[in-house]
Amino acid sequence: MNKKELIAPCGIDCFNCPVYECNITGEIRKAMAASRGVKEDEVPCKGCLAQKGHFPWLAQCATYECVTQKGFRFCFECGEFPCSKLQPLAEGANHYPHNLKVYNLCRMKTVGVKQWAEKESLDIRNKYYKGKFKIGAGPQL
Repeated sequence: MNKKELIAPCGIDCFNCPVYECNITGEIRKAMAASRGVKEDEVPCKGCLAQKGHFPWLAQCATYECVTQKGFRFCFECGEFPCSKLQPLAEGANHYPHNLKVYNLCRMKTVGVKQWAEKESLDIRNKYYKGKFKIGAGPQL
């Protein structure tokens, strides 16, 4: 698995996503198909880059379009980073890792994409979903 090719331009770690084709379970496939109104075989994702920002429930990702048009690989390479396309929202935060995008991108810029992908991404995702917030210290497992 080439993890770098499985990182969306916005910083989402597709290789850790439960909908990524190598990770998806039958239970997740059924639940996503029902919630999105698509066929079960349309749910597994090959990753943002492989699908060029297209998903059955999203015609085109505006962030993918923006990065591609500007000729960047990741949002953190842009002089406008972070922009409003990456702004976190409370809605859906307990189900979707999109609030991690800016943090992930900042860590990639600081430690490098390979280091982040190999050593940090899964821990960050686990803390996001399973950690407890401690004022001044961030998430704790």
